Amino acid sequence: MSRLRSCMMFVAVLVLLASGACQAKHDLEYVAEHLPEVAMDNRYATLPLWGAAFGATPAWGGALQGAYSRTQVGSLAIDGPLLAAALQRTLSDDWSLSAFGFYDRLALTGSREARPLQTLFAPSTPLQRPVDAEFTGLDGTARNFGAGAAVAWRRDGGWLRAHRWIAGVLWQRVELHNYEFNYRILAGSQAGTTGRIDFDADYAHVAPFLGLEVPRDFGNWTLTAHALLAYPLPRRGVAGHITGPGFDIAGDTERADNGKHFGDPSVTLGLNVQYRPAHLSVDLGSLLSQALIEPVTHPGVDRNLLVSITWAY
Repeated sequence: MSRLRSCMMFVAVLVLLASGACQAKHDLEYVAEHLPEVAMDNRYATLPLWGAAFGATPAWGGALQGAYSRTQVGSLAIDGPLLAAALQRTLSDDWSLSAFGFYDRLALTGSREARPLQTLFAPSTPLQRPVDAEFTGLDGTARNFGAGAAVAWRRDGGWLRAHRWIAGVLWQRVELHNYEFNYRILAGSQAGTTGRIDFDADYAHVAPFLGLEVPRDFGNWTLTAHALLAYPLPRRGVAGHITGPGFDIAGDTERADNGKHFGDPSVTLGLNVQYRPAHLSVDLGSLLSQALIEPVTHPGVDRNLLVSITWAY
């Protein structure tokens, strides 16, 4: 009985610690980094790679993909349409090549947000940090665009039965413009101090990726489970710029010896439901998995919505 009681107390302590961690409010710099990173993951989850060219297809084929993405942290959000197109060349029953491009134009919005102010990109500001502050005025844009190529290899047999391996590489550019806030310090000796902080930056990455899809046919319907690992390179420091009474400082976390944080490895899971006579598919798996995975891999994210539809031709 004493062992059972000890185990119950241990579990209770873990629950309390976990709930305390969940309730802790992340600073603005931390969540400002995670918003566009989740949008990058949503793009990886909706790359037009899956199902359109599996099995016996014409020599040439392709896909048009449209999606809507919205990620929210408190009152802060990044949302908008994701568009992509792909063209594929079937080389044999087992091999195919594809090329694709994508363009995502997202809005960065927010109302009043109370969070700690931290500036790891500029550790020498005269402000005491971290310090509780109020942030307002976010009205920016985020663009994520790029192109890539992939090779796919079909296999039959084994415990997976029919499946395809997909490997490739993409180039992308993430542009954050007007990603800025008015701040007002709420606590301490500098309470009432005001200024502006922004995270405007352009980040370019080359991302190799590896994926696996497993399709199953049910009459006119095909269900395609898929997984993708993408690794954007190089990882970069988070850039920022802050102004206040008597100072104007810009920098990034890499140059400040506070690490390279922007551009995380990404694992996405999906399940495309395709109605073959119409060549239309909806990725119900990514709708569920991105909603569940992103708040875990990017702490501080409250909600993540991703709806994706693909038309194969």
